[in-house]
Amino acid sequence: MTSSLQLGLDTFGDITIDEDGQRVSDAQAIRDTVDQAVLADQVGLHFFGVGEHHRHEFAISSPEIVLAAAAARTDSIRLGTAVTVLSSDDPVRLYERFATLDAVSRGRAEVILGRGSFTESFPLFGYDLSDYEVLFEEKLDLFSQLLTEKPVTWQGTTRAGLRDADVFPKTENGITAWVGVGGSPESVVRTARYGYGLLLAIIGGSPARFRPYVDLFHRSLDQFGRDALPVGVHSPGHIADTDEQAWEELYPAMEANRNAIGAERGWPPYSRMQFQHDVGPDGAVYAGSPETVARKIAATVSVLDADRFDLKYSNGTLSHTKMMRSIELYGTRVAPLVTDMLAAR
Repeated sequence: MTSSLQLGLDTFGDITIDEDGQRVSDAQAIRDTVDQAVLADQVGLHFFGVGEHHRHEFAISSPEIVLAAAAARTDSIRLGTAVTVLSSDDPVRLYERFATLDAVSRGRAEVILGRGSFTESFPLFGYDLSDYEVLFEEKLDLFSQLLTEKPVTWQGTTRAGLRDADVFPKTENGITAWVGVGGSPESVVRTARYGYGLLLAIIGGSPARFRPYVDLFHRSLDQFGRDALPVGVHSPGHIADTDEQAWEELYPAMEANRNAIGAERGWPPYSRMQFQHDVGPDGAVYAGSPETVARKIAATVSVLDADRFDLKYSNGTLSHTKMMRSIELYGTRVAPLVTDMLAAR
């Protein structure tokens, strides 16, 4: 891989079905996720991220615990969230958990902060959705100060203020932090203002349409007097030995997931026609053979000047066995192909 590009993986700990078509338990899905992180490390990938959710489709509600288990069984891969729902968390406790994860992983912890695309955590932890914007803004401000690892004095409206508060443990080299953004210009500018890496969640449409956000991010960094910071991409996908195999494995799983969530949000039923557009050159799903996926990743990181690409490899009910094969191909076949393609460009 080129020195400027990192390839990673993301998962939400989707509840899968086994090879007999039976739904696995939440506990098994979590254990499978740790095994997937171990394989990702073995095949040389750079990052493994787990998302925070509080729904029946996803098993992971405490990402740091899963990541700590993965840290004990891996050596090099960086470990983080995708994303942490900062709005319904406490920044002090969040810092303490990640500083602890950074210690047990020997400096490999990353946090990707976000507001989340689901809202179950707000009532679950006693927050009002009408405070959606102010919760994120204030907590991002406090967390940014905590990352300095110096005593913090802070006052807001969504939690008790702090006066010369010191937090522990201290890290050895600080915590790498990003903000996950779905496409709001205001979010891009705010990410630059606070000095975080920008992680673009591209789950629909052409990736090229996000280029203006990348340009806005770089302009904003200049205006705020900050050094250059990385841009990453998060998108769903699946890899198999051939295009047809990858599509036939992925479509039923993605259809079940999209329709379950879409029923709550008023989306039309997912169709094979929509799926084929999504996996095509102008879609946001990276599914197919290693060659097909590599070409699409290389095109995306080129048009966006991205520093990292994270494949959201878990998709609905797609089985653990199929995901393991996808991870293996991603590390052993896709990664070197992307390197060669970018070098040729």
